Amino acid sequence: MDNAQKLPYSTGLGLGQSAKIGLIVLQTDQTIEDEFRQILAIDGVACYHSRIANAMQVTPQTLAKMQADLPIAARLLPKAFMFDAIGYGCTSGATIIGEDRVAHLILAQHPNAKVSNPLSACKAACTALKLNRIALLTPYTPQVTQALSDALSAGGIAISHTGYFDIEDDFDVGRVDSASLFNAIIELGSHESCEGVFVSCTSLRMAHLILKAEQRLGKPVISSNQALAWHLLRLSGVDKELPHFGCLFTQGC
Repeated sequence: MDNAQKLPYSTGLGLGQSAKIGLIVLQTDQTIEDEFRQILAIDGVACYHSRIANAMQVTPQTLAKMQADLPIAARLLPKAFMFDAIGYGCTSGATIIGEDRVAHLILAQHPNAKVSNPLSACKAACTALKLNRIALLTPYTPQVTQALSDALSAGGIAISHTGYFDIEDDFDVGRVDSASLFNAIIELGSHESCEGVFVSCTSLRMAHLILKAEQRLGKPVISSNQALAWHLLRLSGVDKELPHFGCLFTQGC
């Protein structure tokens, strides 16, 4: 190389000095990465993604099949990064596979990381907000919706009312519009017997709607992506308040 010279350099601590977060994203998910970029725009927090193969059709059978690919997706997150926390970004998948099984498969690759998923994060969010009875909104079929409702109930969270869109195609889930989501949240959350609303599914675009819906209802609104981002931050030791993303980030409406 003519006129080329080797130059000196030094290295620093790199990104993620406050927290390094790993995220396993569904191959078909259109939303979670965008919403995590919004929520995790915090100095010192770095988020790294890998994708996991999944079918476009959301059924108990296709969700269960992801169990085989979870170790592969977890290995794509480099161990050398020394993640503080890793999330599996699928509410229905965690429901069907099981929260403990999901954690076991990820911890086999990253034994020192804390692990979460949207179902576990929702339970933790309800505890933080002291919610015992919530309304549930999902885009899923009745069968998948019932499995999620049963999992929340088994965790001590009563479901006062349930609404679902009965969508089996994950591509369509990612395109449900804001008006449909907002109207459904208000309809379910307006019941006096519910203390808050959980909107399930990482493909639903909810980050921009949470505060607006809470102000209308006067009750907490939790979404899969919001809860998972919050839980991963808290597990990593980051407790910054982000009121734009709802009561959960200030722990009180």
